[in-house]
Amino acid sequence: MELMETNRDRSGAHNLAFQNDNDDGVDDTNQKGPGDNSQRMKNSQNEKTVHANQGDEYINIESDLHENKRASVDDEQPRLKGHLEKKYDEVCEFYKKHKTRIHYVVYGVLITAYLVVVIAACSLNFQRALPLFVFTVLFIFFVCWDYLIAKYEDRIAAFFSPGDQYLKKQWFWLKWVLCATLIIMIIFWLIFDTAKRGSRPLISFGGLVLYVLLMLIFSKYPTRVAWRPVFSGIGMQFILGLLILRTKVGFDVFNWLGIQIQTFLEYSDTGAKFVFGDKYTDHFFAFKVLPIVIFFSTVMSMLYHIGFMQWLIGKVGWIMHFFMGTTPVESLVAAGNIFVGQTESPLLVRPYLPYITESELHAVMTAGFATIAGSVLGAYISFGVSSSHLLTASVMSAPASLAVSKLFWPETEKPLVTLRSGIQMAKSESKNLLQAASQGASTSIGLVANIAVNVISFLALLSFLDSALSWVGNLFDYPQLSFENICAYVFMPFSFMMGVDWEDSFIVGGLLGYKTFFNEFLAYERLSKLIQNRKNGGSMYINGVKQYMTVRSEVIATYALCGFANFGSLGLVIGGLTSITPSKKKEIADSAFRAMIAGTVACFMTACVAGMLTVPGMEVPCHILLGNASNFTDFPPNSTELVECCQRLFNSANHSEVMFPGGNYSLNSWKVCFQILGQPALHCT
Repeated sequence: MELMETNRDRSGAHNLAFQNDNDDGVDDTNQKGPGDNSQRMKNSQNEKTVHANQGDEYINIESDLHENKRASVDDEQPRLKGHLEKKYDEVCEFYKKHKTRIHYVVYGVLITAYLVVVIAACSLNFQRALPLFVFTVLFIFFVCWDYLIAKYEDRIAAFFSPGDQYLKKQWFWLKWVLCATLIIMIIFWLIFDTAKRGSRPLISFGGLVLYVLLMLIFSKYPTRVAWRPVFSGIGMQFILGLLILRTKVGFDVFNWLGIQIQTFLEYSDTGAKFVFGDKYTDHFFAFKVLPIVIFFSTVMSMLYHIGFMQWLIGKVGWIMHFFMGTTPVESLVAAGNIFVGQTESPLLVRPYLPYITESELHAVMTAGFATIAGSVLGAYISFGVSSSHLLTASVMSAPASLAVSKLFWPETEKPLVTLRSGIQMAKSESKNLLQAASQGASTSIGLVANIAVNVISFLALLSFLDSALSWVGNLFDYPQLSFENICAYVFMPFSFMMGVDWEDSFIVGGLLGYKTFFNEFLAYERLSKLIQNRKNGGSMYINGVKQYMTVRSEVIATYALCGFANFGSLGLVIGGLTSITPSKKKEIADSAFRAMIAGTVACFMTACVAGMLTVPGMEVPCHILLGNASNFTDFPPNSTELVECCQRLFNSANHSEVMFPGGNYSLNSWKVCFQILGQPALHCT
């Protein structure tokens, strides 16, 4: 029976592709003579043998299937569970029933243990445990804040609703009162600050006003500018700079953060030393700087996985949205650019990019051009650039980018994406922390390769341009002609309006040219050499060429260079955003160049604020301060820093009328101090 069923199945399951061939075979058989009958009989016998063997095999398979079915039926019959298995099921059932309470208990035990550790550390040495205490207080505050907002948001909004309605009714005249008060405060502040520190901050303030006017003149829609994001962005920039650069607490906090980041990034030396050997620092850029980029990218990927970066970016973005009135998309992207790159931050709001307006798209690109990524921040710190100033520049440029963007391309449409639409940031795709670390390291391969090949190609191209320009200049008896000189003359007025000393504005102009036409890596590498020359001391001029700048000029240059606004990044942004949102391809191409200009101006405005607020006397050694005092373009003759340095110098010397110049102080330094303090005589020994 089984064999007959098999034959029937085989006859029914024929292949249509070969049906014509079989029919042709039948016709050919009918046409052949009786001489071929013996061969056909042998073939038929072989086929019967094969069919019989296949039938036996099929019967065996069927019998195995019947046995497996009987075994599965036996397994389905209920069996008695052991004592341990019953207890295990009871525990699992109890956990499922009380899962939430168990989690609360575990979290409570861990938090209690952590607080005990913090209290014990503070009781042993509070000064040493102060950073841990501050971070703990901030963490508790924000956890409570998030809990209250999530649970009582409607009640809080209803509580402040009367005040909000009152402000809206009285806002017409109230805004003019606030503007007048702000202007009066700025005028008085400039008067007192100028009287104390000289007229240098006035130049920076004038430069800030000039850049705002230039952006207004060349605005896409000058008559449609909404001034709230412009003034509030500049105000936030000024307040941040005031807290960080002028208050001791703010300066110490950011200086401490800079030192901690610098120390943290030095751990990448362990991996670099293992891979490249003990002499890895002989190839500083390849084996010292680039591994920092890899290490920082790995850490950022891990922070994204645990959700810390999304939380931090969300808080910063909410602050800018609340004070500046910008939309959630552009606020979040601007906040994200403080920590990540210009092509990574739009991924935070990727689902909403097809629905944003042209002004929002311009703001997204401007924020990318006006800031730098956290991964390359470590590389610039390794060059020797001040870590605290780089951190400050990264934070201050975020609101400045939105202010300049809304001035250069005002909003003329109604944004579709608002807080009411429930905007959410993208989450990490990693399954666990180790995978996130591995993905971060792998992702940095492209970034490191891009940095390396760009530096190699741009330096080679720059060397060729300098050689060609020198040859052309030699025809006119000016062999000093170079790309840096041309950029210096072009950007010299812009650097001077930031507050850079006139003698240093030529050097800073060259740095701005490097940054704009090549990239900021070359500019910061050149700036690090100037900083190192100043620290080493020596002659300020050699063969009429200035070897280093004042600290004030270095600080302003650090802020002005802190951005991705260059022609290399222009192509990167167009390609990156087009791949993320293809529907906006035309708008991206149309507004990218304007966004690069806006990002450059945002960096310049940040440098102007730094020029208004920076206090170089906090960092300049007294012997350099006194050595440059004869040049009035470096420091005003009546500055309090000079008086303090001279008083310190006299207090450290003998009280007799005979002075002994030596150490770091030259005879000219003593003469300057005698002139400033009005000493009657000077006896040289």
